[in-house]
Amino acid sequence: MIIDDLKVFDRYVGLNPLFAAVADFLATTDLSSLPTGITHIQGDDLYINVQEAPVKTRSEARFETHRRMIDIQIPISGDEEHGWAPSYLLPEAPYNEKTDMTLHDPALPQTPEDVATTYYTLRRGQFAIYFPTDGHAPAVTPTGLRKAIIKVKA
Repeated sequence: MIIDDLKVFDRYVGLNPLFAAVADFLATTDLSSLPTGITHIQGDDLYINVQEAPVKTRSEARFETHRRMIDIQIPISGDEEHGWAPSYLLPEAPYNEKTDMTLHDPALPQTPEDVATTYYTLRRGQFAIYFPTDGHAPAVTPTGLRKAIIKVKA
């Protein structure tokens, strides 16, 4: 996992062959002007999904992991809290090949708050990069928010 300011995303272009295209996209695109939904940047290997995230508490957040894609999460309209835990700490759950997602639902007596090793606030103007080994419980927000998730082929 990486957390940093959008203005320095270009520091990370060496981590993935598609990150240079992400840096160009971020430098030339006003994320707040994008429509809700998916906008393809380079086919299915690189795209952005703009979402309206509803109100969510820590205990309502579910951890997710991905196998094929890297998530770059960016709040657009407000701040959001994220939970993070290494994937090996998360309870087993079925993988959905179509969505490239495993939604981990901690079993009682565990809650997402018990499993998370870190909670942090991601603010407007920042991003978080989640690799396939990063479990993340995003979009914890008392007010709801508009956010972007850039999906990059790992």
